[in-house]
Amino acid sequence: MEKIILDPEVINKLNELINILYDEEYFSFIESSFSYVDSIYDFISTIPTLPHKQTANKKFGKYYCSYKANRNTTWYITFDKLNEKFIIQYITNNHTEEYPYFISKIK
Repeated sequence: MEKIILDPEVINKLNELINILYDEEYFSFIESSFSYVDSIYDFISTIPTLPHKQTANKKFGKYYCSYKANRNTTWYITFDKLNEKFIIQYITNNHTEEYPYFISKIK
């Protein structure tokens, strides 16, 4: 059975995202921000079953999967695999300048 382990920094980033989305008025209701982040967590839970690609920079994981949250935002989740463990190392999206540094062959 595959196990997913999230780096504490990933958890912190997702928790902060809830407030950012609400404070910056991407969502009118805090519940909508929670729902958005829950959908990212739901996606992360499916990573063991998804095809994945190699990252360009192994600092935050050898592999990544991408999650298209909406027509404007794609999240990139980087991870390592050890036996049946998927260790989620990092999360970023296409709105940051850093994501090409970690992700290769973005389509």
